Amino acid sequence: MKDVRKLTEGAVSLAAFAALLLLTIYVPILGSFLNLVLPLPFILFSFKNNLKLIAAYFLAAIFISFIAGSLMGVGLMLVYGSVGVVIGYLLQKGKSRTFILIASSLTFMVGLVITYAVMVAFLKMDIIHELTVALNESVKNSEDILKTMGKGDQISQLKEQNANVLKMIKTLAPSILILVSILSAFVTQLLCFPIAKRFGVKVQPWGSLKNLSLPRSLLWYYLIAIGANILIHPDEGTYLYTVLINARYILEMFLVLQGLSFLFYFFHQRSVAKGFRVLVVILAFMVPIFHYIIMIIGITDIGFDFRKRFEKQE
Repeated sequence: MKDVRKLTEGAVSLAAFAALLLLTIYVPILGSFLNLVLPLPFILFSFKNNLKLIAAYFLAAIFISFIAGSLMGVGLMLVYGSVGVVIGYLLQKGKSRTFILIASSLTFMVGLVITYAVMVAFLKMDIIHELTVALNESVKNSEDILKTMGKGDQISQLKEQNANVLKMIKTLAPSILILVSILSAFVTQLLCFPIAKRFGVKVQPWGSLKNLSLPRSLLWYYLIAIGANILIHPDEGTYLYTVLINARYILEMFLVLQGLSFLFYFFHQRSVAKGFRVLVVILAFMVPIFHYIIMIIGITDIGFDFRKRFEKQE
């Protein structure tokens, strides 16, 4: 009876996944939101079953995905299904939300890299190349508009700006991949966990952002990245240049996060309205000057541990 129940649950779960997959593939606008819910059936099944049954479920999902969406369906299933299995199994083991976020982000990252490699090698589809072509076409259209308006002198400036944008995209591709993976894993948790809780999945709560304290070694890594860039000054396009730029960009994101953590701690101590905290987060990522101010706050908080000073004053 127990095996029959598990088979029934697996079949229902696979049917739900197939429905979500069909909507994701054939209803593009809706699919852009539903794709991050694709891991949900895998989370529910993996939370309640052992590795042997999870493997069987995963293989069955590959077959169902091929029927529902051909190779595209299999590709989506392998990425989102793997993420769902990792999340569900780690929830079964009682791991923290932070640990699950890191593991699922890495799974997303590996899945995206493999998908990109397959698209380039077998389907001859290069997203970066397509983006380059689209931007160049946009520049050509803009050139025609400028000529019509009698502002032909601005064309060279427009071309230079476009070249800089393309160069920056290619250089920061690894950082963009990491940030997209982390954001996708976070939104997946945000969407799937409330539903999973209704089906009896035990999910640990998030720790408060105001209590986040990143290691001081992070500051040293950032200083080393900046120092190496100034002293060595590698040529653009070289491997070392790409590594240093991406390392600096990622470390800056962590320092901004540390700055927001300190501000949230300060706002909590001073009973500042939560709406103001949301405004600060938006400004941190939308307005460059605020971004760098908060990053500096993060640097000084890691270096001088302002929270201990506040605790002593109190």
